[in-house]
Amino acid sequence: MTQDEPRIVVVTGANRGIGHEVVRQLYARGDTAVLGSRDLAKGLSAAEELTAATGPGQVVALRLDVTDPIALRAAAAELGERFGRVDVLINNAAILYDTWQTPTSADLDVVRSALETNLFGAWQTALALLPLLKAGHSPRIVNVSSESGSLTRMGDATPAYSVSKAALNALTRQLAAGLAADGILVNSVCPGWIATDMGGSGGGPIADGAASVLWAADLPDDGPTGGFFRHGNPLPW
Repeated sequence: MTQDEPRIVVVTGANRGIGHEVVRQLYARGDTAVLGSRDLAKGLSAAEELTAATGPGQVVALRLDVTDPIALRAAAAELGERFGRVDVLINNAAILYDTWQTPTSADLDVVRSALETNLFGAWQTALALLPLLKAGHSPRIVNVSSESGSLTRMGDATPAYSVSKAALNALTRQLAAGLAADGILVNSVCPGWIATDMGGSGGGPIADGAASVLWAADLPDDGPTGGFFRHGNPLPW
């Protein structure tokens, strides 16, 4: 691979929200963006919408259910056959901003569901794509987290979401240490409060949230790893 070749960037949960905007920005600047979605029909529709505007990049819709190990293995095989590598994995898929719960009254089935996607989904996606990342150019893993997962600032709100994001941050630290010898930078990123279906109205522009995520994808080889950032600035764990 030469430096001039487009990167292969896999984005999970990308048929809407921040993931969708990340793919749009990647496409606009010439990368090959793999638009991962649990529902392939929704992914294809989102890809068609994005490519209606002419861009120098490429958008590839892929069924990518982060909670389904069999589907993940199939997705990894398809990516391997088509591209032979993955340069960046953006673990964006997330669920359950449970504003209606407190830790003392939480439905633990809801908590387990959040962990299944927000923690285990990101973890097993990284494992499934790890051989392709090791074959990539300046490989990066970006875990889209939230300040809700900061232990320093955590209260009793959104317990399922907050605990799952704190666990995702711990996974970031572990993967960063474990993959340092392979040159794979792994970081958590909080996009901030963004006006999406999950974030609700009143948040910032979605383009700003996506730019914060892409900052970690674009880090140089001597950039930080094992960190937690928003808009390029460190956040407290």
